[in-house]
Amino acid sequence: MTESAPTQRLPRSGLLAFAGGSIGMGVWVTVPGLLLLYFLTDVLAVSPLLAGFVLLLPKIADVLLHPWVGHLSDTDLRKRGHRRGLMLLGCGLPFAFAGLFALPAGLTGTTAAIWVMVFFIAGNLLFATYQVPYLSTPADLAIGYHERTRLMGFRMVVLTLGILLSGVIAPIISGKDNPTRGGYALMGAILGAVMLGAMLIGLRGVRTLTTVAPTPPVAAPTHAAGLRTLLAALGDRQFRWLVAAYLLMSTTTHLVLTAVPYFAEYELGKPGLTTVLVAAFVAPALIATPGWVWLTKRIGKQPGLLIAQLAFAAGSVVLAFGRPVGVPILVGCVAVLGVAFAAMQLLPFSMLPDVVRAGGAAGTARAGSYTGMWTAAEATGGALGPYLYAACLAVGGFIATGAGEQVVQSERAHDLIRLGFGVVPAVLMVVAVLLQRQYTLDARLRDASPTV
Repeated sequence: MTESAPTQRLPRSGLLAFAGGSIGMGVWVTVPGLLLLYFLTDVLAVSPLLAGFVLLLPKIADVLLHPWVGHLSDTDLRKRGHRRGLMLLGCGLPFAFAGLFALPAGLTGTTAAIWVMVFFIAGNLLFATYQVPYLSTPADLAIGYHERTRLMGFRMVVLTLGILLSGVIAPIISGKDNPTRGGYALMGAILGAVMLGAMLIGLRGVRTLTTVAPTPPVAAPTHAAGLRTLLAALGDRQFRWLVAAYLLMSTTTHLVLTAVPYFAEYELGKPGLTTVLVAAFVAPALIATPGWVWLTKRIGKQPGLLIAQLAFAAGSVVLAFGRPVGVPILVGCVAVLGVAFAAMQLLPFSMLPDVVRAGGAAGTARAGSYTGMWTAAEATGGALGPYLYAACLAVGGFIATGAGEQVVQSERAHDLIRLGFGVVPAVLMVVAVLLQRQYTLDARLRDASPTV
């Protein structure tokens, strides 16, 4: 089934306000993904396996939590005509973020791991209540195939600013070459305040866009939030292939972010290069995103995504060779990953509402459930990536330390730090390409949509 092609063009002010909400979400996704494993193993003296478990366990529940939040979001839309109530609740996320890094003095090892896990669980719940209704918005709007890409292009550029803000500034505030507990606590408080302001702006943006381009109310049967209802989106074959590929993409990018501090310190011997590598990974999206929007208007979203996935895999292979390649080339390869990352954020998120709208009235009425399953996959990838890298560290015999402590890591540990940063992401991305090729909806929608 194909949808009609609405020609409604969204106002720039509404697009910018909507996109502003992504700054807060970008901070939550980036900082724990980049620094939390390192914070646990190298500041709080938590063993790599326990630290990986701390990151994984809170997100296992997200597999059911996010679809449940999606169902609540659909119910809100049906009863109140909007999804903003849950988003307002989700604005409590910055407080959980600050608490994540504000541990009482002297708390280390297992007790520190428990503290972090409690705040991580609370943060994930609040994140879901904001993210799911927020990302359901594009499917709620009466706009067409290309306008969805434009909407998500604005979001991607602003999201990139959020990731840069957090990915570059967070290591600096926390202590850069010599991070401290106090530095991490200060970083959590400062970025938490930024998150709160951005999320409130995003809430206003959702209100603006749904007022400008509303979809007429759809009568839909009421279902209890049983397992079958929560997982209903997986009955859509196109969605299954798309979300499976995105799960691997999410796993891969979160693994890479987690590995950056270890690669900078132990492979390159310069912890300060963490900021350089993060900037090289994220900054290209500011230029690349408009380029991807332009390209996909001409060749389609799926072909563009396949190009990006293959480029990411190729760049990862080069990174596996490590220091002998030379720092400038390694930074350049990370920039290639960054250009590909821009597409892997922009295009899947604009393909998701394509799938929802292609389902007709029934699909639109369940946009929250689709988005809930999608964000569950994203959250799972956010947990699996760090856990896979933690497993690489454990296999290599990596020794955890406290802040200020120095140890000599074994040659095997250094090998696994490097291979986990290069080979593992390449393999995961190749599998994502194979799954992505099974998605066939994009070609049909592209043929039915006028080029703008």
